[in-house]
This record gives sequence, C-alpha cells and structure tokens, in this order.
Amino acid sequence: MPHRFTIGVEEEHQIVDPVSGELRSHISQLIAASAPSLGEQIKQEMHQSIVEVGTNICADVKELRREMYHMRGQLSAAASRVGLAIAAAGTHPFADWKDQVISPGERYQNIVEELQQLARSLLIFGLHVHVAMPDRATTIDLMNMTRYFLPHLLALSTSSPFILGRDTGLKSYRTTIFRRFPRTGIPDTYGSWSEYENYVNLLVELRCMDNAKKIWWDIRPHPYFGTLEFRICDVPTRVEDTICIAALCQALIVKLYKLYTQNQGFRVYHRSLIEENKWRAVRWGIEGKLIDFGKRKEVPMRDLALELLDFVDDVVDELGSRSAVERVLTILREGTSAERQLAVFKRTGDIKAVVQHLIRETMEGVPELATETSSTPGIRA
Repeated sequence: MPHRFTIGVEEEHQIVDPVSGELRSHISQLIAASAPSLGEQIKQEMHQSIVEVGTNICADVKELRREMYHMRGQLSAAASRVGLAIAAAGTHPFADWKDQVISPGERYQNIVEELQQLARSLLIFGLHVHVAMPDRATTIDLMNMTRYFLPHLLALSTSSPFILGRDTGLKSYRTTIFRRFPRTGIPDTYGSWSEYENYVNLLVELRCMDNAKKIWWDIRPHPYFGTLEFRICDVPTRVEDTICIAALCQALIVKLYKLYTQNQGFRVYHRSLIEENKWRAVRWGIEGKLIDFGKRKEVPMRDLALELLDFVDDVVDELGSRSAVERVLTILREGTSAERQLAVFKRTGDIKAVVQHLIRETMEGVPELATETSSTPGIRA
C-alpha cells in the first residue's frame, strides 16, 4: 500500500459544572488551564461552552489511541483545575442555547450575522475523523463511494437523544439541528475534482460563502489538510467508541481504495436514497433497520454492522486495527451512548443524573491526572 492513510480525530466536548451538570461558558479559563499540556490541540468553538480538541496526525490506530487518552486526560485535568468537568455527547440533555455565550472573533461573528438564530441555536457536539488522501482525483472518487456507509457510522455513534430536558424520541437529535444549516447533509456525487472545484469557486464568486470551510457536508474534502473528513457522527461518550469509529473510517477508505485501484469500485447511490438511511439512523440508531438498496429490502442495522465488519476484514490486519474495529461488537451488545442515557433517565427519572452519567462515562478507562483545583472566584457563576 504505497500511500499511508494516516488519521486524525477532532472531538467537541461540553464544558459543564461537575455538581449541577449545567453548561458553562468558560472556554477561556479552560484553554488557559490546559495551555502547557495541549497547546494548539485545544480550540474554542462558536459557543463558549464548547471545547474542541484534536489529535496530531497519527500513523495508525495504535498511535491514535495514545493521543485520544492523552487528550481526554489532559482536558479533564485542566477542567478540574478551574472547577469544571467535560462531557461527551451530541447534545446537552437539558441546556438551553439561549443561555449560552457566543465566542468573540470575526469568524464567529460573521457566521452569526449570516445565519442569525440558526447559528446561535447550534449547540451541538460532533466527531470529525480525517483520513489522508493520496491525491485530489482519488479524494472525490472515494467520497462518492464512501457516502453509502455514512448512515451506518452515524447509527453506531448516536449520543443525542435529549434536548431541553425532553426525550426527543430520536437517537441523534444533533443531526436534525445541524441540517438547518446550508450546505449540510449527504453530498451529491462529483465526476471529478475539477467539477467539485468549479462548484466551490462558483459559490465563492456569487458570495454564497467566502471559502470551502463553509461546506459542512457529512463528508467533505478538507480545504487545507489533504484529507477526506467524516463529519456525520455524534461525538461518542466512551473514548474506545470514538477510536472504533475512527478505525472504521480508515478501514472503509483503505478497502474502497483497494477496490478502486483494482478497477472494481463500489456502487454509487443517489444522495436521496442515502438520506433515507440517514433518517433511519437518526430515528432508531442501531435498534432500527436500514435499506439495502441493492437487494431492495430492509435489513436490521445490527446485521449491517456485522456485514460492515466482514467488508473491511481483509484490510484491518495490515492497518493494525482489528481490535479497534471489532469494538463494534461491544457497541451492539451494550448499546450506543444514546441507549445508555435513555436507560439512566428511565431508571432515575432525573435528567441531571444523565449528565452525571455522561461525565463519568466520558472518562471511563482514562487515567486520572493529579490536579489542583483553582480557587478562581465565580468560576461556576
């Protein structure tokens, strides 16, 4: 395999009060507390109650795992130093977006000016997985093929069943919030990089957007990194589930590339058909059925997850990611974060107990680092 399909992960976490579970707009304090340990790996997002952390470029899943545990450990320790905690889930179970503070900066102010309440209400938390591409032409062809698997990945990552203290009846309510933005969802197919580039240039020329970063598709060629970026997933609560999904993304790309270089390819489906499966993943997650359009029948997502493992089986050993990918079996057995959150709420009837559950599970298996709690006044105010 001449090209190295390196990977990287970005996670958006909730900044919460460890006692009340409420969101706190304290990104500045968190960044200051983590500066020595995370440096440029930590960033603010549009809302000051969101913190984004990103790995360095990782050669393989083994290296990614080290990075992921390091990031969560350092981030949690930094939060503890200023009297805060972090939680990973696609939505906060009871926070109201109207109470959240928008981050300063020209970029965020421009987005709010353009999208108004859509931007202010975008209080969601996602997972982005980057896989390095060999060239631009291959990027477009692999994006066309990979789109089919996006609903499967979403179903395995669902972590947003609640909003404003209510059970939404959906496993990924985050997805429904984000689809309000323009240029989101499953992308169309493109016949070449030039066709995609012409689309981007046309939108820039007509002042629809100022650069390609404002294309927020569920999968996109990253404008600067030379990667194909998977953006469809809720952020998983357990770190091992994040690693699993990142490993799946990498394995899918490598398997499709293998077929691609053997002139076999993979059937490319119309966007509207894939959107049907995406809705099913949003609504039912792993408990529902997706459509196998080749066979023209519904298939339980649990069965499709096993088929997905079979599909990538011949590449995971060369990638060194078999154990990470087979974590899918644990997700099927124990449920996604959405199922576990719903179980906590059913058992306790207390939406705040769900946040405490998320705080604990976000750090499940992550070694605790020694911290000294800050005496900064008003940090929870």
